[in-house]
Amino acid sequence: METSRRHLLLAASALALPPALHAQGSPADDAATREKTAPPLPAVGTLLTLPSVDLLDGGHFDPAQARGHVVLLYWWASWCPFCAVVSPYMDQFWRKQRDRGLAMLALSIDRKAEDARAYRQRKGYIFPTGIVTPEVNKVLPKPRGLPITIVVGRDGRVLQAEAGQLFPEDVEAFARYL
Repeated sequence: METSRRHLLLAASALALPPALHAQGSPADDAATREKTAPPLPAVGTLLTLPSVDLLDGGHFDPAQARGHVVLLYWWASWCPFCAVVSPYMDQFWRKQRDRGLAMLALSIDRKAEDARAYRQRKGYIFPTGIVTPEVNKVLPKPRGLPITIVVGRDGRVLQAEAGQLFPEDVEAFARYL
C-alpha cells in the first residue's frame, strides 16, 4: 500500500507539534489548553450550523447567504507553521473558485484580530476571514488540530474534513464538490 506524502507529513507533524504548542508564554499556550477539550473532526454527513461572523476586512459572513453553496471552512493562525504552508493554497483556491459559487469562511484562532489582519495583509491573502470568538466557538467549535479544513455541501452536511497540512493537489481536489 502506497503512503501519500500528506500522510507521512501528518505523522511527522504529530511528533513535532506538541513541544511547540507547550512553549512557555507563546500564543500557542492558550491554544494548547483549548486543544485538550476540542472536539474531533466532524464525520462526513454531519449537519453543521454556520455562525454569523464579522470579517477582518470589514465585511460579514452571513450563513443565510451561504445556503445552497459549497462552503470551505478553514481554521488557521498566524503563528502556525503548517498554516503558513496551507494558507497560500487556500487563497489561490478562493481566487479561482469564488466565481463558481464557492463560499468560504476562514477562522483565525489568533488572540488578537490585529495579528491575523497584519499577517493577511503582509501575505496578500483575500480569503474571507473572521476571528474565533466565544460566540463563534459556541455555534461552530474548532475541532482538534490545526490547520483544520472542512468542506460543507450545499445541504449543510460535511463532505470532507481534514486536520493538518494539505498539499496543492489536496486543496485543488475540493473543486470536485462545486
